[in-house]
Amino acid sequence: MRPPCSLPIKKELDIVAARQKGRDLAKEIGFGTVNQARIATAISELARNLYLYAEAGKIIFEVINRQGRKGLRIVAIDKGPGIKEISHVMQDGYTTSGGLGAGLPGVKRLMDEFEIESEEAVGTKIATIKWYV
Repeated sequence: MRPPCSLPIKKELDIVAARQKGRDLAKEIGFGTVNQARIATAISELARNLYLYAEAGKIIFEVINRQGRKGLRIVAIDKGPGIKEISHVMQDGYTTSGGLGAGLPGVKRLMDEFEIESEEAVGTKIATIKWYV
């Protein structure tokens, strides 16, 4: 197993690098093109949130193996302002940036597992997994 790797998200170009890293790892695991695109889209959304709301953070990629199943774990971590009301950001259509509001609910739909922890003035951690079946 390869060790987890992490990419800092400080500028807009870092979003592209994170997306590509996730796609490369997904392909290496054996995911087909549709799931590679789903993973890349989820990473784009997570990385964009880091860039827009936290100014900086990191995306951690980890190839995992649990009970004989392979998967890709993607974690977005920041030390930003935190999310005041997680229930609001998890509603379809909710947006603070004027975007389409697909955001975190979209990430949750694209991935198989999704967890979010956030504390105001401390930061946010979002952990997702896509399983290779």
